[in-house]
Amino acid sequence: MAADGKMTPTEYISHHLQNAQIGEGFWTVNVDSLGMAIVLGSFFVWLFAYVGRKATTGVPGKLQCFIEMVVEFVDTSVKETFHAKSKLIAPLALTIFVWIFLMNLMKLIPVDFFPLFWGLLGITVASGMGKGEVSEGAGVIARAMDHPWSYMKAAPTTDLNVTLGLALGVFVLIIFYSVKHKGLGGFVKELTFTPFNHWALIPFNLVLELVTLIAKPISLSLRLFGNLYAGELIFILIAMIGLFQLPLHFAWAVFHILVIILQAFIFMMLTIVYLSMASEKH
Repeated sequence: MAADGKMTPTEYISHHLQNAQIGEGFWTVNVDSLGMAIVLGSFFVWLFAYVGRKATTGVPGKLQCFIEMVVEFVDTSVKETFHAKSKLIAPLALTIFVWIFLMNLMKLIPVDFFPLFWGLLGITVASGMGKGEVSEGAGVIARAMDHPWSYMKAAPTTDLNVTLGLALGVFVLIIFYSVKHKGLGGFVKELTFTPFNHWALIPFNLVLELVTLIAKPISLSLRLFGNLYAGELIFILIAMIGLFQLPLHFAWAVFHILVIILQAFIFMMLTIVYLSMASEKH
């Protein structure tokens, strides 16, 4: 960044794609992604609990009607896909769908809003933390974007760490349900005698099944991350146009609403399908 605070296009893109971090090396934490994920998860729990307490058997309000539609939609999806008995799957599917939807929805916030808001807050309450790449005579906005807090990002699902964390949680449940419904011996037998039921082909079967098993969380995380990250990058490129960005930003935001909902739905459905497959006895 130049001393007057002006960013080159490369610096602007790099700035908006970088997360606000604390720590070093392996123990680095993306505080913006983690913080927003916790806030949105807490909001989801509070909202559904609030509507549940206020629910009435009479004519429901608009919010209650909307929540009931979401719950019924998820419940129907679970009943049509998951054929074993489990009290966990429906609440899990609802949590995944709404939580990921809320995290994706944050992408509709203009890309400059969060960095500028947190940067201004930073130079107000923690001015000594500035990176020092701009001169004291630079404008307020330039000094705000120079502050470490300006790296705060709004959408947690544009961070691979978040999507991979969600997918690893699903992976643990896949292993749990496989062992629960098939037994440890049955699970090991499935890994070693599928698809070829012969002892001589155990090594080949094991490699094939382990690759298939590990590919499930990897594909879940990369699919969600890739779609949201690409959308974020396009929003950033549109923002670089200046005032003429507004029509393009609106058009891309309208289209991206479909992506936001679809990606939350796909993650939920694949989770249900994977857990259903883990619960089947062959």
